[in-house]
Amino acid sequence: MAATRLPGKPLLKINNLSIVSHVFKRAEETNIGEVVVATEDQEILTDVLKNGGRAILTRSDHKTGTDRIFEAYKKLDIKNIDYILNLQGDEPDINKDDIINLNNFMIDRDAELGTLAAKIKDDKMLNNKNVVKVIVENKLVENNFPKALNFTRENLSISNQNIYHHIGIYSYKTSVLEKFVSLEQTNNEKKNKLEQLRALDNNLKINVALAKSSSIGVDTEEDYMDIKKIMEYKI
Repeated sequence: MAATRLPGKPLLKINNLSIVSHVFKRAEETNIGEVVVATEDQEILTDVLKNGGRAILTRSDHKTGTDRIFEAYKKLDIKNIDYILNLQGDEPDINKDDIINLNNFMIDRDAELGTLAAKIKDDKMLNNKNVVKVIVENKLVENNFPKALNFTRENLSISNQNIYHHIGIYSYKTSVLEKFVSLEQTNNEKKNKLEQLRALDNNLKINVALAKSSSIGVDTEEDYMDIKKIMEYKI
């Protein structure tokens, strides 16, 4: 709720449903497993419950979303879980098939940590520091799951690099999630405000699957108006 650029954004409405509840329902549509919203805000918990979802309150002092996810996992005390998927609460139009595809890759490849990326179709995205880019070791195609080499917000030339738009979803082996949160934040992570750099800095491998489309993260009023138009037009 305290997002500096767009305060209260999780509860902004699209088609009379809050952004965070759209994400919850998209996650449920995948039929992968139990879906829980982890939040520090009572208003978000109340909204999710009102819209038929499940939510859990977490501490307000977490440095990253991954740390919050781990607290929720421990509080829920769910046994026999191999993988945990972490969706961002501000990406209401994420493609459910992309979520399913990532989950399948993680299981099939016995991967430790995975995420999604989409092709960059507009060069302006390269100059936008709100757009996180990922560089992968090989060109992304539908049936491969290469390693991530780096993540950045900076402008990078698209020439001679396998650079893609990073989509903020993570899948962790539960053991890797526990290891990740035990690690100190690295200078690289803090400087770039990208928690995934903590994993790379500590030699944790992140694999990347190709997403069918770039989901829009709602960080600004402009983002909100853009995604609102897209999703309300679809209806």
